[in-house]
Amino acid sequence: MTPEFLSSIKVGCPVMLLRNIEARGGLMNDTRLQITQLAEFVIEAIIITGDRVGDKVLIPRTLPFLMRRRQLPLAVSFAMAIDISQGQSLSNVGLYLPRPCFSHGQLYVALSRVTSKKRLKVLIVDKDGKSKKKTTNVVFKDVFKNL
Repeated sequence: MTPEFLSSIKVGCPVMLLRNIEARGGLMNDTRLQITQLAEFVIEAIIITGDRVGDKVLIPRTLPFLMRRRQLPLAVSFAMAIDISQGQSLSNVGLYLPRPCFSHGQLYVALSRVTSKKRLKVLIVDKDGKSKKKTTNVVFKDVFKNL
């Protein structure tokens, strides 16, 4: 592991897989994990999203010697983009909207990820950073002119 990566990753840290490792074991691109143990050539983690929630997995280092590039297919992941969250159910969701969503579908995906509306928090802010109670649904009507 590179020293830069070790300084940002700790036991308990949420991470996201950056490539497919083992589809049968649930280790696919965008799978979220929580680090449970760190070793020199392997990381132990628990899957926190998808069908295999709670499974312990091992993520090996891709090369046995130290290089400058990232050797683990992981990225620290305290948040995720809306498009990555599609298809996942999350117990708690916090949505930060500093500007209107590009499309209705994108906002729907973000709001529908949470399992209970009591566990959904939305922060909408205007250009000045003041909180608001509603956001604009951006629709480009020119798209519908030739239909």
